[in-house]
Amino acid sequence: MSRTKGLVEIDHFGLDYISDGQATEAVDDVSISVRPGEFVSIVGPSGCGKSTLLNAVAGFRAPTRGRVRVDGEEVRGPGADRGMVFQQYSLFPWKTVRQNVEFGLKMKGIGVDERERMARTLLALAGLIGFEDQYPDRLSGGMKQRVGIVRALATGPKVLLLDEPFGALDAQTRVIMQQILTNIWQRLRLSVLFVTHDIDEAIFLSDRVYVMTARPGRLKAEFAVTLPRPRDPDGMQEPGFLALRRELAGLIREESLRAMGGELAGGLDGLDVMLGDGSLADVL
Repeated sequence: MSRTKGLVEIDHFGLDYISDGQATEAVDDVSISVRPGEFVSIVGPSGCGKSTLLNAVAGFRAPTRGRVRVDGEEVRGPGADRGMVFQQYSLFPWKTVRQNVEFGLKMKGIGVDERERMARTLLALAGLIGFEDQYPDRLSGGMKQRVGIVRALATGPKVLLLDEPFGALDAQTRVIMQQILTNIWQRLRLSVLFVTHDIDEAIFLSDRVYVMTARPGRLKAEFAVTLPRPRDPDGMQEPGFLALRRELAGLIREESLRAMGGELAGGLDGLDVMLGDGSLADVL
């Protein structure tokens, strides 16, 4: 099923944080896109601005420079055309699984019977039939995140935004969740922008992967993932997968070392100042 909606355009995006009157450049001149129905991931060292970009597409943050558009319309705030899933489980603990999934539909004024039908269809797609009446505290971490993804999909967004959604899961559950997400995406074919620290995860899930530099985050590289679909975890040992992993890992390692080098240099400068007045030297 081809999609004509869900084009995401991040155009020369820059964002500065202001603290104590001082501006800190978090992201600088980043231009990326997600074509309708495409699965795109962003990877990079910690603090490079991956989540900042995602939050800008969601409408939670406004750019200092540049613009963000969805289907040609500039993003000026959150909207039902974009669904967001966070690393932290964001379910309502006092609502059942079905009630959590139906919440957005209820807010849109959809009737009870239609809400139940839509919720049941999506829960079946995520393998959650039989858990509709359970409360979140009775679910495993993987199940909670599946409910979170289904809830984000229930209102029919054109774009799904995922910020490290499997980061808190154990390795085995994470692989299962990647397969479930792939199956859901292949059925619905909506546009996905996915942030992760996991290189294998980015390659396994994506059509394209963007690599960002250390802060201020800039675009370092873009890779097309041409591995055939459907993908299987066993394919992670194939030569094409391993070659792409090595290349991505090398770029990210380079940027992580650059970031750590800057922090280390700053720490040594501070140490020199302390040693200069003898206060620490006396102790050492």
